[in-house]
Amino acid sequence: MRYKVVFQPSGRRGYVDQGKNLLQAARDLGVDIESLCGGRQSCGKCRVRIEEGSFPKDGIHSEKNNLSPFTSEEGKFINIEDERLGYRLACEARLQGDAVIYVPEESRGEKQVICKAPRDMGIEINPAVKGYDLQIAPPSLSDPKADLERVKFELEKRYGLKGLGVDYPTLIPLGDTLRAAQWKVNVVIWMDKEIIDIRPGDFKSLYGIAIDIGTTTLAGYLCDLMSGEVLAMDSLMNPQISFGEDIMARITYTTSHPGEGLKKMHEQIIQSINQMIVNTTRQISASPEEVYEMSIVGNTAMHHFFLEINPEFLGKAPFCPTLQGSMDVKARDLGLKIHPCGNVHVLPIEAGFVGADNVGVILAQQPHHADEKTLIIDIGTNGELVIGNKEGLHSASCATGPAFEGAHITFGMRAAPGAIERVRINPEDYEVSFKVIGADQWSEQCKPDEIGARGICGSGIIDTVAEMFKTGIVDKSGRLLGTIPSSRIKKAEKGYEFVIAEARETAIGRDITITSDDIRQVQLAKGALYAGIKVMMEILGFKEINRVILAGAFGNYIDPEKAMVLGLFPDCEIQAITAVGNAAGDGARIALLDREKRREANDIAGGINYVELTLCKDFPDQFALAMHFPHMRDPFPHLRGLIPEKMINL
Repeated sequence: MRYKVVFQPSGRRGYVDQGKNLLQAARDLGVDIESLCGGRQSCGKCRVRIEEGSFPKDGIHSEKNNLSPFTSEEGKFINIEDERLGYRLACEARLQGDAVIYVPEESRGEKQVICKAPRDMGIEINPAVKGYDLQIAPPSLSDPKADLERVKFELEKRYGLKGLGVDYPTLIPLGDTLRAAQWKVNVVIWMDKEIIDIRPGDFKSLYGIAIDIGTTTLAGYLCDLMSGEVLAMDSLMNPQISFGEDIMARITYTTSHPGEGLKKMHEQIIQSINQMIVNTTRQISASPEEVYEMSIVGNTAMHHFFLEINPEFLGKAPFCPTLQGSMDVKARDLGLKIHPCGNVHVLPIEAGFVGADNVGVILAQQPHHADEKTLIIDIGTNGELVIGNKEGLHSASCATGPAFEGAHITFGMRAAPGAIERVRINPEDYEVSFKVIGADQWSEQCKPDEIGARGICGSGIIDTVAEMFKTGIVDKSGRLLGTIPSSRIKKAEKGYEFVIAEARETAIGRDITITSDDIRQVQLAKGALYAGIKVMMEILGFKEINRVILAGAFGNYIDPEKAMVLGLFPDCEIQAITAVGNAAGDGARIALLDREKRREANDIAGGINYVELTLCKDFPDQFALAMHFPHMRDPFPHLRGLIPEKMINL
């Protein structure tokens, strides 16, 4: 008997024989789990977690009983609490039912390459948290004023700060702090209205951290609040992936597991952010308690999970969020391990599924101040669109699905070492050259057994399908042609498949292919994006786009030319397409370092025109037209010379 197993966050899935242990199953499916002892139950490095519950998208009901019983060998490395949470040793746990298995960061043999590096930006430095040096006169019989009043008096006298409050935990040690510091202190104040720390005067550091909570990845940027410098950064896979790759799957999980589901989603986000806080402060030999301010962006579902707000109504028409405006919460109330009196600023959301991350993108890119007709695409599991200029902006969200991140692609994987990231196909003989993450050379420059391809990631998928279309292996409708004279085209269960890497060039001992079903997944994703853009262009009366901005970490890796060959967006000058990296994270940094921008963020969220694509009658027709490469009807004159003219509309 065989059972279906899904490994997260890699997204690899397949059927595995009953009785096979999870380490063997992972290797069969190309998932690299750390195992220093070679699977002999002696190192404890292969810890994984079985997720419990129903996963309708995969047709799986996963539970602890679907694995063999917990053993004493596992008990040497897994404590009682972790056992309760579902942790197992992959080398010991054997399949006896369908399972969704989450591989934690520390157990992954090959860490995902997550590029969310910050961009240099001219940010006005005006943080919400500032430190003020004070030398306070100690009390005496002739001047017995209370300690707090002495601090407030000096702050008003020296800095003009009036009417200050104090956070209760700061008040408790105040007397001891002042006397131990001999009345020379540094007072940390939030928004010129609340004292959140009083520390010895030799403390000068003030740190803040900006966090982008993505559906797939999280990124954190530790900043010096006085200089604005990014001191350290960290990124992690979003552990919620084990409950579903897309937003709706996670919302469904929370609603089908009342109370417990939302708690799990919230706790996993908080744990990951706390891990990033530790990781980034460790890089500069600082303490997490020296971090006094956080700014948070994320799509609407991530926003609700982070704040532990029921997301149920996001999943039902009219897709209404619980709140729209920005919010300030004490770090201690969320369990975040920065200074307990520190503040967490959550940026506002726009509407529906267009959240604070999109506000962050707009804050960073400023399309509302531009003359050009600008299109911003944040390509991810949930594609977010902004279109317009200084005359007004419209935004929308479209479910592109996780195909561009490797999921639901036969040999798809996330961007980790061994993933094929670049592909070229010779139009004369259809031979393939490719490059994998972690290698400096292309495949033809290496010996086959040195290549070690493991699968294909998002940028490689876009490259491959675009190249197959350019060379005529795939036609405009997305059909993989079996008439092409190439040994790389093989008959499969459903249609044909095209071999990208031969078995001898891979680390999994099998050909890595693109199938007809894989091409269909790409069509569905790109069709949704293009249709959403067209609907919005019609609303605005735009006949063309002057500038295309590809936002998000994934956007950094996309070849703009290949993206337009596929028809991810309407025709424009190739030179007008730019990738700006993690613009949502940039927006979070702007809000962290300049508190005045928080007002602008609220203005953006309240003033943008949100388009609910599901209500647009034209969307299904536009979607059908956009399923073709690059489009069934729309002209693409700027592709002239890049692909045969018979394949494009001029």
